[in-house]
Amino acid sequence: MVNLTQTQVELIVRTMADTALKNEGYFSDLDAVMGDADFGVSLAGGFRAVLNEWDSFDMSSIGSFLLNVSSVITRNTGGCSGPVWGTLFMRCGMAFKGKTEISLEEIIAALKSAMEGISKRGGAELGDKTLLDALNAIVVSFEGSLEDTSLENVLKKAADAAYEMRETTKDWVAKRGRQSFTGDRSIGTYDPGIVAIGDMAQEICKALIG
Repeated sequence: MVNLTQTQVELIVRTMADTALKNEGYFSDLDAVMGDADFGVSLAGGFRAVLNEWDSFDMSSIGSFLLNVSSVITRNTGGCSGPVWGTLFMRCGMAFKGKTEISLEEIIAALKSAMEGISKRGGAELGDKTLLDALNAIVVSFEGSLEDTSLENVLKKAADAAYEMRETTKDWVAKRGRQSFTGDRSIGTYDPGIVAIGDMAQEICKALIG
């Protein structure tokens, strides 16, 4: 079984931020197809604030670090993305309280808790064509890799699973968020949250493995 150190977790968050900033326009363009075209701007705004406040974060543990990230994301990410992404980091931060290294089993449990929290905040469920579907793909992949001792194998499988969800869900009807207002017209479109998780997962894999 693989473990992640605090240094690796910090690199993961920084990579997520870099991905959000690099794709600000692209994610907004995806959102413009059926939404209000602000997803990329909102997400980049939140992660830009994270990078700006990075040096002030409590780095005594993975949990305290992620809770700081959650607070900044929630305050600085516009629209419905703030509560969603803030909950993701908050639930993980709570799960990793006092820890400087985390196991794959602990990561799975934290992501499941985060998904539950996001579902409660916005009412989304698996199959609604939201980032929950991409997060679930990561969880399922991790569960199938519990006996694998290769970090590269574990991360690559999970990153590919998350990335592939953009195509898997493309022909689904969106049932939550702005896209849900378009009904069947959302069929054949990409959900920007799912794309963001997939792109971040790919970049995280590259950052940690090289």
